[in-house]
Amino acid sequence: MKKLIISPEQSLTFSDYFKLRARTEDILEYFGYKKINEKLHFEQSSLEMPMFDYLSSQIEDHLIHISLENEITRREFLIAPILSFVRHLTQAKLNSEYWFEVSHQLKGSLDYYLRSENDLLVVEAKNADLTRAFAQLAVELVALDQVDETKKEIIYGAVSTGQEWQFGKLDRTSKTFHQGINVYVLPNNLEEILRILIGILENRIN
Repeated sequence: MKKLIISPEQSLTFSDYFKLRARTEDILEYFGYKKINEKLHFEQSSLEMPMFDYLSSQIEDHLIHISLENEITRREFLIAPILSFVRHLTQAKLNSEYWFEVSHQLKGSLDYYLRSENDLLVVEAKNADLTRAFAQLAVELVALDQVDETKKEIIYGAVSTGQEWQFGKLDRTSKTFHQGINVYVLPNNLEEILRILIGILENRIN
């Protein structure tokens, strides 16, 4: 009999899964889900972005002149401006440090949670270890899958160091978490990152 990596009685928050020395596949298997790695393809939004040049220059200025050695600073000067820009263009509702609880093992705060009429998007801000960040993101999407009553088949998420971004999605029908291997890096891929985020919230991505 396979030994469980988590005790059923153990109380865990989402951030605890980042700290666990366990594979994301094994964590997901515990909850009845599976995981695959793949190159994800996104239909990027064609929405006009009238303030893009300003945001681009702002991000480049922050990268050059601000010490971005800790997570809080990167969240404030890299991630928050991007998500605020996306929220403005999509009219999505943006929550930061959004707490919700499904069970004693599915609870905690989401760094950023965007919700439009069409879709959900979770963004996790982390230090350099994006591999472990995907473990936390996957569990957060599992929790959303269990509480969200919409008929959307896919829930999307992203992990970011501020400068590097990767995406994932949870197929609710097959109970499969798809971890994207694509890496988007600021400042060169800023427009791609924005158009992917907007595309998700516009319901342009299947």
